[in-house]
Amino acid sequence: MKSLTQNKQQLWLGLLLLVLGSNLMLYRTDFGAEILVSGASNVALGSLLDLVIVAPILFLAWKKKKSIKLFLLLSASGLVLARVLIPIEYLEPFVAITWVGIAVEVGILALELLLLVTLFRYMPKIIKETKASSLPIIFSFSNAVDRFVQKHQLIHIICAEMLMFYYAVASWRKKPVLQANTVTLHKNSSYIAFQVMLIHAVVIETLGIHWFIHEKSLILSIILLILNIYTVLFLLADIQVVRLNPVLLCEDKFYLSLGLMKRMEIEWDEIEEVYTEAEMLKQKQTKDTIDFVAKDFDEVHPNVILKLKNPKEATLAFGMKKTYSKVAIKFDDLQKFNEALSKYRHE
Repeated sequence: MKSLTQNKQQLWLGLLLLVLGSNLMLYRTDFGAEILVSGASNVALGSLLDLVIVAPILFLAWKKKKSIKLFLLLSASGLVLARVLIPIEYLEPFVAITWVGIAVEVGILALELLLLVTLFRYMPKIIKETKASSLPIIFSFSNAVDRFVQKHQLIHIICAEMLMFYYAVASWRKKPVLQANTVTLHKNSSYIAFQVMLIHAVVIETLGIHWFIHEKSLILSIILLILNIYTVLFLLADIQVVRLNPVLLCEDKFYLSLGLMKRMEIEWDEIEEVYTEAEMLKQKQTKDTIDFVAKDFDEVHPNVILKLKNPKEATLAFGMKKTYSKVAIKFDDLQKFNEALSKYRHE
């Protein structure tokens, strides 16, 4: 059944790429130019239907989503793509239609700019509330943003980047605060050493490849340099988040994070079952399971898996959101977590 579903997804993706690729070939190759010699307007109309209706439907089928809003957005994007892809002499009878897509995209851009203005307008209040909170900054900042600014994927991405730069640049004077209600995830692993090794690899690659490509293409070398600098900052921030944010065990919930890549807030009463059997812990995790297991040079497994009563949202890299039904965790001190679980969870 699982293989059948994957095959369907691959089929939808293949059809989507076929539609886009055939239209690209039609207007950007000599073979396509021969086809366009006769009936160019009809061919352009067919391309419009492909980009505005067929391609969005195939994309939604590939992503297994049913959303009128997303379909309209994709259709508007298809109109803009048609304006770029199809030569104006073929598109001229339908040029008025493409302006609809451009107007929609401009409207969306204006709304996103308005969201950004709202974010920075409320930033002093957000920072004030973040500092006043007893929660770790990685949680309190996001919660404060959600309180003052409308939830939107662009806002999540911007806030994720702000957190990344804060931890990479401004958090080095802070020291980890370990209390009775905190438990670490990384101290019994080589997680930080692993990240430092990656940083060294990126720096060496930057020094070597940058100068080699610099002689071939200045623009490409600058792009790679910027990407490598960003990668180093991200890895440094990730190390700081792991060091400064152990799992926080509160009365109503616990705050779970492992670097910039994943974090969750889980209420004790949301936990349906707790698995600690060795055989289950070593099994391959399913897609509905998120793991908070610090990377190591050797293979590592969680020491507890929590099955939730209902799927719970987790925040991933770049502020992306995804729901999970199970949470696999490797605590450095499992006993401390078990004590909190017994104390706060109501069966």
